[in-house]
Amino acid sequence: MQCSAISRQPSAKPVWSGHSCPLPLTLVLIFVFSTLSTFGFTQDKPIALKGGKLLTVTHGAIENGVIVMLGGKITAVGAASSVNIPSSAQVIDATGMTIYPGLIDSETQLGLTEISAENMTNDLVELSDEIMPHMHTAEAFHAESALIPVARLNGITNAVVAPEGGDTLPGQDSFIQLAGANATEMLLIRDNAMPLNFTGDERRNKGGFDKRKFPSTRMGLATQLRQAFIDAQDYKSKLTDYERKKADAAQNKKPEPLAPKRDLKLEALIPYLEGKKTIVLAAESPSDLQTAVSLANEFKLKFVLNHIAHSQPVLDYVASLKVPVIVGPIYEAPKEDERYDTVYSLPAQLYKRGVKIVFASYSAHNVRNLPDQAGFAIAFGLPYDEALKAITLNAAEVWGVADQLGSLDVGKTANVVMANGDPLDVKTDVKQVFIQGRAIPMTSRQTQLRDEYSK
Repeated sequence: MQCSAISRQPSAKPVWSGHSCPLPLTLVLIFVFSTLSTFGFTQDKPIALKGGKLLTVTHGAIENGVIVMLGGKITAVGAASSVNIPSSAQVIDATGMTIYPGLIDSETQLGLTEISAENMTNDLVELSDEIMPHMHTAEAFHAESALIPVARLNGITNAVVAPEGGDTLPGQDSFIQLAGANATEMLLIRDNAMPLNFTGDERRNKGGFDKRKFPSTRMGLATQLRQAFIDAQDYKSKLTDYERKKADAAQNKKPEPLAPKRDLKLEALIPYLEGKKTIVLAAESPSDLQTAVSLANEFKLKFVLNHIAHSQPVLDYVASLKVPVIVGPIYEAPKEDERYDTVYSLPAQLYKRGVKIVFASYSAHNVRNLPDQAGFAIAFGLPYDEALKAITLNAAEVWGVADQLGSLDVGKTANVVMANGDPLDVKTDVKQVFIQGRAIPMTSRQTQLRDEYSK
């Protein structure tokens, strides 16, 4: 994944390049109603948050700090005594507030579902085949989802949108920003990663023995995956051979050779075979984990691990792989033969072994709980700084956008959260979210209903 991919196409009006739209903390409601109709309005005036506690992630906490945003970027960060605030800036008094980078959810289904019980609102996974790498979440993403403002209200500004499990290769993820006029503005990186699911749930063995079809066993899943990657290797070889013959024909003024028939399924696998993109390898039990990793290594795939909550017996093996691990939701119950804290302590156990971890909600409706998961993990041994990094800088590094997101540093995108307390404390209220320097309306369907029926 190239960090440069985060820039938008020239024809689109990019969220990344917008200007700040300031909001005094005392004028929240006024801003909400005005912004709903003028979100595209840009303003060159800088915004300065002054007097709050800055959790920079990369260089510690700064008491009584200042952060300046201009043109969608962070232009200054530091102690109030050392930062020169531009005379044209709108200064927001952040005394008593905690200011930190926007949070990143490393796997969600935001924009792919609205009402779980209504199939017409669900675009979660294409179940007509098990091998579907040419499916793109970017083509189903619903930017107007009422679930997105709910997530923003608790400080989440970016997320990886992934198809739901059910297929071994269900399609490709997208990296999004939770603000924009439409899907084009919100989809920052198309096809940034691809899940490879090997949990056993992908077997086609439901509905009785007489309705089983291939692959109905784990052996079948592994065989089918292996054949898919072998076919992709062969397809890549044919494309390479065609390009070679085409160049030779052009040089020697010969007729152009016939191009191979295009295969979208195999074509989609080539960047992963070449190590240019990341596989998100999901396996729960130790045996499934080792089989899936062996398969990934067979084809030299670049991968991160996912859904390994019940692989505690092989955590030393996991550490030896030296790859990041996505954890969560840590509220999952342990299995009958596991300790009560097996799932809760997993983040700490991985950290102690030197594994880089990131958190994910694995949901569309509960993305807002992402910081609470990180806070909960602290109670079971994960250091505070590592918990915060797991939903900020670590996630940005894993998804190739650390030069833009994940910390309060000059030059990074101004995705900034201002809250009245610790970001990992469930009692904390987020007072304002800035996405690319724009103050975002702090409303959702839930707050609207609250206000309507509390009159």
